[in-house]
Order: sequence, then structure tokens, then C-alpha cells
Amino acid sequence: MRAGFAGVLVAATLALLSATPSRASELSSGVAQLYTSVSIYPPSATSMTVCYGFVCRRRETLDFSAADRAALTKIMAAGRANAAAERAAMQKAVIWFDRRMAPILGTDKRVAKADFRANDAQHNYDCWDTTRNTTSLMLVLRAWNLFRFHDVGDPHYRGFSFGQTPHNTAVLVERATKVEWAVDLWPHGYLQPPDVMTVTQWVTED
Repeated sequence: MRAGFAGVLVAATLALLSATPSRASELSSGVAQLYTSVSIYPPSATSMTVCYGFVCRRRETLDFSAADRAALTKIMAAGRANAAAERAAMQKAVIWFDRRMAPILGTDKRVAKADFRANDAQHNYDCWDTTRNTTSLMLVLRAWNLFRFHDVGDPHYRGFSFGQTPHNTAVLVERATKVEWAVDLWPHGYLQPPDVMTVTQWVTED
């Protein structure tokens, strides 16, 4: 009896472990650092941690509902023609995220290029928050197999040159060309589309 019970217990434990979504093992070191640096879990196919309040000082869990998945699937389906269309769909997915979280976080009050000078961390994202959130959203879309032409790239940083403000962004990598594309929400206010431009161009912006 004891041996049989032990066998059942081991089998149940192994089943539970196999059902747990694999997270960090699927991430590059650059993407994983976004999460380890603020002690949060990477997203899974069912949920993500939403960072706000500047450098993820405030957090909320977004558990994706069936309606959320259907809405994002529909948005991304409009971009299936080519890589440019998929990037345009990604812009709309980020706007969807902005609208989805606003009633929960109060980020409908957020402003473009928010940092400590905005004096309103409670209702804003800084560029660290937008980089994490956009990367997380893209990882969820990847887990749902909604990208045909892109993969999730490592975040990029700028501001090492004289006259530039330090800044970072989430990145998509076009599979066919290996060109990296910045997907940058931080320079824009509530419900405005994120910048989508090549990283080569993005690093010259201010």
C-alpha cells in the first residue's frame, strides 16, 4: 500500500512539474535580465507582471482571459500579409495593452516621456516599465504563435553619446532579414501608438 501510494505521489508531482510553463529557459540572457533585475517572473502563456511606478516599483498581474486572447489574436491576424503589416499590428497590440491596463492602474493619466520630473509615479510608466511590459506582451504573443515574421529581441539602450538622454526599448527581430526594430511606447502619451523604427535609427534619436 505504501509503495503504491508513493508511486502515485511521485507521478502526480512529475505531472505538476511538467505542467508548469517553462519561462527563463526560453529567454536570452538580455531578456531574462529585464526580470531578474527587479525580481519578477517572466511572462507565461497565461499571465504577465505589469510594471509601473518607475523601474517596476509598482506591479500588477495581468491574467489573460479568453476575451483578451481573442482580441489580441484578431489584432495580430490583420498583420499576416508581410513583416511591415505585422509590425503595424504590433503597434495596435501595444495600444490594446495600454487601454486594457488603464482602468486597473490609473495609467489613462500617463504622459509622454514620464520620469521622476512628472512627479506622478503612481499613474505613469518610465522607459524601464514600457520596455519590460512591451517585451512581456511580445513574449506572450510568441507563446501563442501569433508572430509569422518576427521574434522577440534583446532590449536596446542608448544615451551613451553626448547630448542623448539615457533610454531603452523593447525590440522585435525580423526573421528573414535579422533587422532589429524598436517598439517604443515611452515617448508617447496614453493610447498613442508606440514608435516602431529600426534600432539603427532609434539609437540616433533623442
